[in-house]
Amino acid sequence: MRNTFFATALFAVIALSVPAYAQSEEDVMAQIESLHGKSAEFGESFGLLQDAFLFGDPVTIADLGVYPLTVNANGESYDILEAQDLVDNFDSLLTPQTISALSSQDYGDLIVTSDGVGFANGALWMALVCVDDSCTDSTWGIISINN
Repeated sequence: MRNTFFATALFAVIALSVPAYAQSEEDVMAQIESLHGKSAEFGESFGLLQDAFLFGDPVTIADLGVYPLTVNANGESYDILEAQDLVDNFDSLLTPQTISALSSQDYGDLIVTSDGVGFANGALWMALVCVDDSCTDSTWGIISINN
């Protein structure tokens, strides 16, 4: 009985320490569609964002931001009030490690929750945000960056 308990405990430890395998793009799209809608639009924003990080284009990244945008960097939290502030301070607000992780983000490794979609283990979050006061239209935007 005691050996069974230890074997079960050992199996649980091993199972929990094995990394989860990536989901398929289709599974991620289905989760986004189910929780938020506009999964096709998310796919377009994902492509823009990944290209912007890959090619060093802070203007496109800033254009996808929802302001005020919270950026956690250098052990502090900053409220970025407008796109130009992010562009002007891009190199001090995003670490090279964060930029690298975001530029190589795999679609299947995105985090999908009811709050939004997380990139690079939560280094950046996007969500659907209302375009007008009645919220009859919405668009995907960056709501936080965490280094």
